[in-house]
Amino acid sequence: MTKELIKITDLPHLNRAQVKENFKTYMNPGLSVYLGLLDFDKLYVRAEGVYTWDSENKRYMDFLGGYGSLNLGHNHPRVIEAIRQVNTMPNLLQASMNATAAALAHNLAQITPGKLNNTFFCNSGAEAVEGAIKLARITTGRPRIVSCGSGFHGKTMGSLSITGRAKYQKGFEPMLPACSTVDFCQLEELEEQLRTKDVAAFIVEPIQGEGGIIIPHEGYLKEVQNLCRKYGTLLVADEIQTGLGRTGTMFASEHEGIEPDILCLAKSLGGGIMPIGAMITTQELWNKAYGGIEKCLLHTSTFGGNTWATAAGIATLEVLIEEDLPARAAQLGEYLMEGLRTLQQTYPIIREVRGRGLLVGIEFEPATKGMLAKVAGAVNKLSAEYLGAMVAGVLLNNHQIITAYTLNNPNVVRLEPPLIVTREQIDEVLNALNDTFEKNTSLIGFGLASGKTLFSSVFGKKK
Repeated sequence: MTKELIKITDLPHLNRAQVKENFKTYMNPGLSVYLGLLDFDKLYVRAEGVYTWDSENKRYMDFLGGYGSLNLGHNHPRVIEAIRQVNTMPNLLQASMNATAAALAHNLAQITPGKLNNTFFCNSGAEAVEGAIKLARITTGRPRIVSCGSGFHGKTMGSLSITGRAKYQKGFEPMLPACSTVDFCQLEELEEQLRTKDVAAFIVEPIQGEGGIIIPHEGYLKEVQNLCRKYGTLLVADEIQTGLGRTGTMFASEHEGIEPDILCLAKSLGGGIMPIGAMITTQELWNKAYGGIEKCLLHTSTFGGNTWATAAGIATLEVLIEEDLPARAAQLGEYLMEGLRTLQQTYPIIREVRGRGLLVGIEFEPATKGMLAKVAGAVNKLSAEYLGAMVAGVLLNNHQIITAYTLNNPNVVRLEPPLIVTREQIDEVLNALNDTFEKNTSLIGFGLASGKTLFSSVFGKKK
């Protein structure tokens, strides 16, 4: 019996309802419903730079930036051209030395902090974290990994075990053994864990992204490095979201001048085009873990370091450096933060504005305040989990601006535009936020303004 398959040539002719039905039936039904609640289930058909267009030819400004994957924006021509230049080379030929991968590894060694030198290429940030866990254990002979509460390192089994939110771990227990968490920025807690001298690695985000864009106090990372050196624990910097110019320097670790033993990269390394991750370490640690013929194949990846992905990585670094996008992020990030703090003075619903470079979060007052506190407990629970989504829904549907909340703190909306964003585009977002807060001064206002079923379903109304 011949099955009916959807062809590439059919894609331009699929409408929004057909795509939604395919997604719901063959992928993730729950996510389909969730996206539909706030009218996030749009069909986007074209993208360029900071903008994307839907099937109705309506233009949207992307201030989500692929959760930090689009530092260069959508479909950057330099990245696409780099892939075109290598498209006749073998893309997957494991029984060889890939020239493109070796070149990208060389370039990463030139720009990463300290003595970082050897790179293992993979396909995602979670895989890079998995590689860091394995490297730390094999080189130190120690079992334990310590991470931070509210931190986020991925959802594969090892990376999930050190991700700091129980919601994502529940149902998958037992987690990887010998994993512990400490509070972010609490040095005494960390030292208490490290002094047992059985901790292989402490993994930390220089800025907690999914935790709500949490900036550590000055000197924290430097003291973390000192404690790790004191107790023989490897320091792993998870720069998957903060790296490659996002926070105003090439790597967020540079703000305090720390030199991690292992650095994890992904997201924007592929230029927003190709999936690629990287785990980078010192020559000493690499040789201890995987040096010599007998150990060189202990950790591998079929698609890791393929030609197209690493060519995209080479082009990405070229654009970041030639256009000095880290400095641009620093300058425009200050401009964005200044505008947001002005809004904060006017609208009490804004609890705090924080960020560095173009990694910025707006935290709202919790749902226990204002009108919503008088509503049924079920609604309070929904608002606590989806307040950021409601605000993002208003921005999307009323102003054509794409944002989202942070996974481990849903009261925070992230603003994470491509680093090629302009002042004029930032002004447009600030004006949209002003309009949004002016018209929806209470949390219930956001629920109503979303115009969908998130609240109406609770009250038994139909739309």
